[in-house]
Amino acid sequence: MADSKEKLFSDFPSVSTQEWMDKITADLKGADFEKKLVWKTNEGFKVKPFYRKEDLEGLKTTEGLPGEYPYIRGINKDNNTWFVRQDINVTNPEEANTKALDLLNRGIDSLGFNVKAADLSYEYIKILLKDICCNCIELNFSTCQGHTVKLAGLLVDYFKEKGYDPKSLKGSVNYDPIGKIMTKGKDLSNFTDNAKKLVEIFAEYPGFRCINVNSLELNNSGAYIYQELGYALSWGNEYLSQLIEAGIPAALAAKKIKFNFGISSNYFMEIAKFRAARMLWANIVKEYNPTSTGNNEDDTCYCACKMVSHAETSKFNLTLFDSHVNLLRTQTEAMSAALAGVNSITVTAFNSAYENPNDFSERIARNQQLLLKEESHLNRIVDPAAGSYYIENLTASIAQQAWNLFLGVEDEGGMLNAIKEGKVQDDVNNSNKARHEAVSKRKEILLGTNQYPNFSELADGKAPAVCKCSCGGGHGNEGRPFKTLDKSRAASEFEELRLQTEHSGKRPKAFMLTIGNLAMRQARAQFSCNFLACAGYEVIDNLGFSTVDEGIEAAMKVNADIVVLCSSDDEYAEHAIPAFKALDGRAMYIVAGAPACMDELKAAGIENFIHVRCNVLETLKEYNEKLGIR
Repeated sequence: MADSKEKLFSDFPSVSTQEWMDKITADLKGADFEKKLVWKTNEGFKVKPFYRKEDLEGLKTTEGLPGEYPYIRGINKDNNTWFVRQDINVTNPEEANTKALDLLNRGIDSLGFNVKAADLSYEYIKILLKDICCNCIELNFSTCQGHTVKLAGLLVDYFKEKGYDPKSLKGSVNYDPIGKIMTKGKDLSNFTDNAKKLVEIFAEYPGFRCINVNSLELNNSGAYIYQELGYALSWGNEYLSQLIEAGIPAALAAKKIKFNFGISSNYFMEIAKFRAARMLWANIVKEYNPTSTGNNEDDTCYCACKMVSHAETSKFNLTLFDSHVNLLRTQTEAMSAALAGVNSITVTAFNSAYENPNDFSERIARNQQLLLKEESHLNRIVDPAAGSYYIENLTASIAQQAWNLFLGVEDEGGMLNAIKEGKVQDDVNNSNKARHEAVSKRKEILLGTNQYPNFSELADGKAPAVCKCSCGGGHGNEGRPFKTLDKSRAASEFEELRLQTEHSGKRPKAFMLTIGNLAMRQARAQFSCNFLACAGYEVIDNLGFSTVDEGIEAAMKVNADIVVLCSSDDEYAEHAIPAFKALDGRAMYIVAGAPACMDELKAAGIENFIHVRCNVLETLKEYNEKLGIR
């Protein structure tokens, strides 16, 4: 067999990188290689169209094995398993317990309980965890930040009463005051005492983490990948350094920190992000000399350098319209996190952008992960991306950009100081704004929203979900001393526009007047239908007309509010002005394209043109205004 393989490969001559470049240059026929084929990422680096073995030379990412420092290839040696997590907002402990027990019979092995601070008591915890085998699954809890220490104490009391071996329990308590400062704007900066108490409470529980870095809040606010990673590292470093200053040994402090990342739809980039995250965090922790004894610098506790990471699919790119497309987004996101070797994953229900998830959407979300495990077997292979010329280079590039951001934050006083000054919030909110702008111009595509919308879909009472605090603490957002993150989804402005159209009670009809060159008129009609349907207009396509008068007559028969002339650039000089005059103001008139004769057409009174360089959102807002839709 080996001989036959040798012979097979010898049948194909090796091709050098220069030969590849020569061929590409020839095929480009004079076009600029950089402009045509090199991807300039939002992360601040360039991605080449192809990578070869020599691109791996000198990369630190290829060093090490699974389960070995710096853990770029994962913290496990022989498997890639992860916990399938589902969260429960607890309004009634008996009902939450019943639901939890049901979920454990449906493939879930990680539960998250969002509990009301006002209800916390030992009896409450007993009811909530009744009949749950706590050492068989992962348990995660969150409540108001000011009550987290109380929650931790109640949990430990319960575990002791039940006789659980502390080493057998896995999970977390979500204490993250830095995250709350950014999302709520409240001053929670004096957190060291509570953080220290939590670490001491769970000191004997090696599998329980109590200090969380919820960088998924940055992801859900539209942050770019390098921003989420760079700020997450500074975030974790802030907690680590303050705990150590408070007298907690470095190894123990590091072992109590958990990272909760978001996952965007940038598939390969997300795989690279999680790999880079483990490597960079391991390097940071090692600098604090975590030791087993606490006094021997040569006795490095490498276990403390392991990053425990939870991943949750993004809410930023979820859509209200054509919401089943969200399943495609969350599936690829879950795949990238699973392949990258995270410890647990939550798949956000596809309908969470406009309602509380129901039994159906929660079941589908669970099954998305179960398919990856039971049918795709992604839990069996450790770090399958290792050695990939492309992903290894992405990992190195993202690591460098995130590290530069981390160093910049540290040079300016650390994460807490940067948040107090609003620098992190401003940076992420600027990214949110830039991404909204990209969506409005279709530079960033949201299928079903700004591209290829469902022409006949109506919201039918659906409305964007309003973010509410689930902990029951009764606090509000008024009087906030610090800036907060803008968590508006990428689709929010298009959805607002489309809902405006629907709620107006007047759904404009857009009639495609197709004439002339067959290929061009069909292409432009399709483009125009997609363009105008993004505002919820009813679009009427046609096979073609022999004259503009015939087309105008057909448009008036169906009471069209908009007539879109679809033809070739050359033929617009012939057809555009006659069609405009024939319409005589009875409907809005649009020319599909940006023909050379545009100035001439404008001089004749034609105002509206749609083409690939348009800002789709702003154009449609203008059209709604002209049509009296407000």
